[in-house]
Amino acid sequence: MLRVLKHLYVQVLIGLAAGIIVGHFAPAFGVQMKPLGDTFIRLIKMLITLVIFCTVSVGIARMESLKQVGRVGFKTLLYFEVVTTIALVLGLVVANLLRPGAGLNIDPASLDPHAVTHYVETAHSASSSFIDMIVPNSVVGAFARGDLLQVLLFSVLFGIALSIMSQRSRLLMRGIEQFGDTLMRIVEMIMRLAPLGAFGAIAFTIGKYGIGTLQQLGLLILCFYITSILFVGIVLGAAARWAGVGLWPLLKYFREELLIVLGTSTTESVLPRLMEKLERMGCPRAIVGLVLPTGYSFNLDGAAIYLTMTSLFIAQATNTHLTLMQQLGLLAILMLTSKGGAGVAGAALVALTATLSTHNIIPVAGITLILGVDRVLNEIRALTNMIGNVVATLVVARWEGVFDARAAREFLAAPRDVQAQVQPARKPQPVQPASAGQPEREAHELPGAPGLLKKAAK
Repeated sequence: MLRVLKHLYVQVLIGLAAGIIVGHFAPAFGVQMKPLGDTFIRLIKMLITLVIFCTVSVGIARMESLKQVGRVGFKTLLYFEVVTTIALVLGLVVANLLRPGAGLNIDPASLDPHAVTHYVETAHSASSSFIDMIVPNSVVGAFARGDLLQVLLFSVLFGIALSIMSQRSRLLMRGIEQFGDTLMRIVEMIMRLAPLGAFGAIAFTIGKYGIGTLQQLGLLILCFYITSILFVGIVLGAAARWAGVGLWPLLKYFREELLIVLGTSTTESVLPRLMEKLERMGCPRAIVGLVLPTGYSFNLDGAAIYLTMTSLFIAQATNTHLTLMQQLGLLAILMLTSKGGAGVAGAALVALTATLSTHNIIPVAGITLILGVDRVLNEIRALTNMIGNVVATLVVARWEGVFDARAAREFLAAPRDVQAQVQPARKPQPVQPASAGQPEREAHELPGAPGLLKKAAK
């Protein structure tokens, strides 16, 4: 029994259960627990930009050529666009079929537009051009604000410079790599506080909004959860199988991170851990560093489903009829507004506000209908975003031919204590396909699992 309690995911589960109980039976006390969740998230956020810089810059410097960087970037953005479009269309189709907002018959004039003023102002300030959004005025400012896109751009440029300098940059590159390893040890220490963070965050959510929140607008919540689960199981499951691994073993491997995201309702709290665990699976550091942080802005699958479903929910609830062409226009707008949400507080609501303001048919004030349940929707939204980015990293690595699927499957099937001993994969190494009469490369030959899986098998 005591041995089971040592596992982080068990501790997080206990924290979540305790938070739900406290929030339900002592809501005032539960609301006061909010600083626990906020402090845990801030502790992780203070390291995210530095971890991304170390991972991306060293990873790119270790790539064989700069052409590979461009090729990986192109494949990454292409995959993101295809999958997020599927998510948008799926949300649109389900909302049309189940019509969660039908029958509410809400008069838009009765809604308080001042309740969404903050999101309207944020949407207007965030509507700058992509160049303005990605290029910082100051590198130090980008790190201080925690702007993932701007830090990612600087990290890519820094990695390219290290690659060009070649031998002269070897000492600096080694120093950055060691600094990154030190940061990961700090992350490990902070993650010991994850049960407290999950407890505080879920206690606040239940204490402030109550279990009764689930009864209001229940059909919307049910539709969104079912659609997200179907998307993960079918679309992301198919993508994971193409990459060579099963979705269920993958979810088991990342169960601690999934529970933390469930409690904190943010994927940023687990970004450093995701990067390290993907490297342990055999994904090269350069691929992980490029794909995962970029996905936090451009591959928000859960947010994509949320945006189409809530847009149609508001239209149905306010009896705003949308023709097929108007819905396709809404879809086209969402393909743009659903991107670039990293680092923006309440990014999904801001994107929804920007979309409805641009579409100019669905009343923007209708967003007040979902403000009360947004936190409940955000939990499955964040989980879907996280799983989507994990799968995306595996797909791009397999597409590049640097991910050994057979070794990864054996790694996922190995005991957890063996997995913990595996060293992360540092440098991309092409995986040679098995020829006739020749077995595939053994798992112990994978850079991320030197001999450990073979020893475990014995």
